[in-house]
Amino acid sequence: MSLPHIAGGLGTSYDEATWVLTSYLVANAVILPMSAWLSRVFGRKRYYMMSVALFTTASLLCGMAPSLAMLIAFRVLQGLGGGGLAPVEQAILVDTFPKAKFGLRLRALQYGYRDCTRGRTSARRLDHR
Repeated sequence: MSLPHIAGGLGTSYDEATWVLTSYLVANAVILPMSAWLSRVFGRKRYYMMSVALFTTASLLCGMAPSLAMLIAFRVLQGLGGGGLAPVEQAILVDTFPKAKFGLRLRALQYGYRDCTRGRTSARRLDHR
């Protein structure tokens, strides 16, 4: 949906702009299986906070990227940071809530995801008016 705008804004072709998505997905796929090991090495909280910091910083850099090559590099960093978020979030919820309250921890996670999705959907609707 945003690839034509990215390609146009950076003066590249649509095919070249697809690397923006591919680079994030590959970096995310590489770091995802390593998240358990990294959270044991650094500690779960420290690894989670490092992932949040890396993802946030890389997101800012993506927004300021002057070229496609830099955007792709920043998206790799963003994928590395983002890949550590979901599995560690779930592990933290498992540790925080007792087994008897499994539904509560699942609901807490779903509400977070739902609210993020609603925000994107609302923004998309406002954009097309």
